Amino acid sequence: MARAFAPGNISCVFKVIPHADAARMHSLGMGFTVKEGVEVTVSEHHEMEVLFNEQRISFPTVRAVVSRLTQNSGIAGIQVDITSPLPLGCGFGLSGAAALATAYALNELLQTHKDTEELAMIAHIAEVENRTGLGDVCSQYHGGCLVKLKEGAPLVADRLPIAEQPIYYRYFGPIQTSEVLGNREQTARINRAADVALNVLQTLTSAESSPELFNACFAVSKRFSVESGLLSDVRVIDTIAQIEAEGGVASMIMLGNGVFSTHPFEDAVETKLVHNPARLK
Repeated sequence: MARAFAPGNISCVFKVIPHADAARMHSLGMGFTVKEGVEVTVSEHHEMEVLFNEQRISFPTVRAVVSRLTQNSGIAGIQVDITSPLPLGCGFGLSGAAALATAYALNELLQTHKDTEELAMIAHIAEVENRTGLGDVCSQYHGGCLVKLKEGAPLVADRLPIAEQPIYYRYFGPIQTSEVLGNREQTARINRAADVALNVLQTLTSAESSPELFNACFAVSKRFSVESGLLSDVRVIDTIAQIEAEGGVASMIMLGNGVFSTHPFEDAVETKLVHNPARLK
């Protein structure tokens, strides 16, 4: 067996870059990795099976990675055992993390000798083809707080000089990424809001490290969540307002009905922004 880890990723701003080629479709924007993520253990098995926290799950994105890496291998099946303290479908990029960690672990198990960039692209393509995400794999491949500004380059990102620090979040419910990405009118509104955000983020990439820099990122993210029309859940709106009333900064997790902040708040769970890329264990 072989084992790998990939961090969860909180996405703050995203712009959909459509392309007929899944290797060229991706997103621009900003996000950061957190200390929790997924741990994936792969082993040969009599059939293809995916488990998430010990429960069987279909997980087509992970299956696509396994199919790509096992083709012509003669192996009957692979068991992919995924464990995570983070919830699926809530904006932590777990499909991307699971796909990337599976790619790393399978590459080790099968000794396919692919480099990490090639493995990250396999995971990214699986995400795009299954409409489960567009930009998480890039962040999880690099780790840290990242801004993606280069169109047509799914794995290229600039790291913002933001220190590792506590982050607090509360999750209210999922948003189906595939439904958002499949709505042309909503995607157009998201991209218009993202263009405004990306212009500001471009200026932040040359900024010095300071607490104000991260606050500026929150301001960009909050404005994007409003202008994109994605901030619509009353619970999320009220929680952000409550944090701001107490002098904190907060925004909406993309894509999930959840809130994240540097400020502790009611019923929040503590995590940490860390510079931890995916890796073998």
